[in-house]
Amino acid sequence: MRILRTLALAAALAAPPLAAQAVRDSAQLAREPLFTGRDALYAGAFAAGALVLAPVDRELADAIQGSPQANRALRSSSAGFRVLGHPGVIGIAGALYVAGRAADRPALADAGLHTAEAIILAEAFTFAGKTLAGRARPSRDPDNTASFSLGRGLRGDDYQSFPSGHSSAAFAAASAATGEIGRWAPGYRLPAGIALYTGATLVGVSRMYDNRHWASDVVIGAALGTFSGWKVVAYTHANPRNPVDRMLLRTTVVPAGRDGVLLAWTAPL
Repeated sequence: MRILRTLALAAALAAPPLAAQAVRDSAQLAREPLFTGRDALYAGAFAAGALVLAPVDRELADAIQGSPQANRALRSSSAGFRVLGHPGVIGIAGALYVAGRAADRPALADAGLHTAEAIILAEAFTFAGKTLAGRARPSRDPDNTASFSLGRGLRGDDYQSFPSGHSSAAFAAASAATGEIGRWAPGYRLPAGIALYTGATLVGVSRMYDNRHWASDVVIGAALGTFSGWKVVAYTHANPRNPVDRMLLRTTVVPAGRDGVLLAWTAPL
């Protein structure tokens, strides 16, 4: 029952970003400023979630490190979701971009590129957080959930627990992909969002199962990823002539003599 409560809590943490994104339409994203008062409310909700979980980080870790570890199906699932979080989501985003360009499907290429951008942005913030916070992983210091030390993340992976990089990447992909789907197929946004955010949540739970992160690490990673996805989609569609889109979404492949091709693009001048 304790592991079920852990999973239920993790799923609940994914609900706010999904509900928020479901009410946003393309025109609204294009009109509003990049950062709004509503964003502050969502950031506060994530921070509150992390603060609520922090005192029970160890209890949740004990629950998920107990009898669930003997379940072979859970071990296999955890390994799969770990790979999905990294490097899986960046590979999927890249494949969508390449497929969209090859098949001349601009919306697909657009979704792949912006999802990849969101992941990269989230991972950049996550790396900075890991380096500065210097929190010991539960596998390193299982009895001390408050083992933070400024800059200690530079000493190695054992001190890069906060926030969760797999979670930030998975939630960035879920957030950006849901936003892109909502632009060209609004009727599919809600079911796609449910599936994508559920998958991202399970990536975060897998990191707890593997004893690599505390629950509060996962929540903050989810926050960084969700906001990265929201803002990349909002910015790129409000500014379609931004340099990255102009270079990577305006490329064309044209014949160049016998059995040759030429890659051309609109330079972002």
